[in-house]
Amino acid sequence: MEEKMNKEKLTLYLMIGEIKFSATLENNETTKELLQRLPLEIEMKELNGNEKYYYFDEHLPRNASLVNKINVGDIMLFGDNCLVIFYQSFATSYSYTKLGKIDNPDSLAEVLGSGNIKVKIMKGN
Repeated sequence: MEEKMNKEKLTLYLMIGEIKFSATLENNETTKELLQRLPLEIEMKELNGNEKYYYFDEHLPRNASLVNKINVGDIMLFGDNCLVIFYQSFATSYSYTKLGKIDNPDSLAEVLGSGNIKVKIMKGN
């Protein structure tokens, strides 16, 4: 019961063009550090037709594990400084630190499109 009380819901918003997505974050040291850096406006680069990524100048705490499957809307940290937003689902053999998931990712692939894109990331409630 105590464990449930300590699980504070962490959220953030991503503005991609004129579309605002909300995301529910994992409650871990990585997300808490990420929230301290917000708001951010970054240019995310395209990779493999399934993800956008951005390298931070400074490292974040990490706790990587093999995730086996990526789902549309997953937000992960690769290594200790690469923020990744996935817009396709697929199997993977890579390890990531889970940061969270976009709450309603249905139009995410369409909104992200191909190529690099500017994303504003802001704290949620």
